[in-house]
Amino acid sequence: QVTLVESGGGLVQAGGSLRLACAASGRTFSDYAMSGWFRQAPGKEREFVAGINIYSTDSYADSVKGRFTVSRDNAKNMVYLQMNSLKPEDTAVYYCATSRTRSWYTDAKTYAYWGQGTQVTVSL
Repeated sequence: QVTLVESGGGLVQAGGSLRLACAASGRTFSDYAMSGWFRQAPGKEREFVAGINIYSTDSYADSVKGRFTVSRDNAKNMVYLQMNSLKPEDTAVYYCATSRTRSWYTDAKTYAYWGQGTQVTVSL
């Protein structure tokens, strides 16, 4: 079983950048077919943001494409989410998660392990 811990959230002005990190312990990200980033804003459902599979192929939600970049460092057992050109609508709690399947990777139900989340707040 893997334990995931996110870090790097905070308060940033619109147009700014943040880099989120997800550290795994107990197992490695390479043990899972897919590693994903999701976010949940108050009153909204958890939504897929970005994902990277075991072959390092990345995928993005349309709302963040061109602004966010997901990456992994197998040597450090870390997954990152670089967020640029942040907008107030990006405000949410961001979660890191892992899945044993590459199928349906935008569906939160396919991810078995989740971190505790890190708050990202983007002000005007």
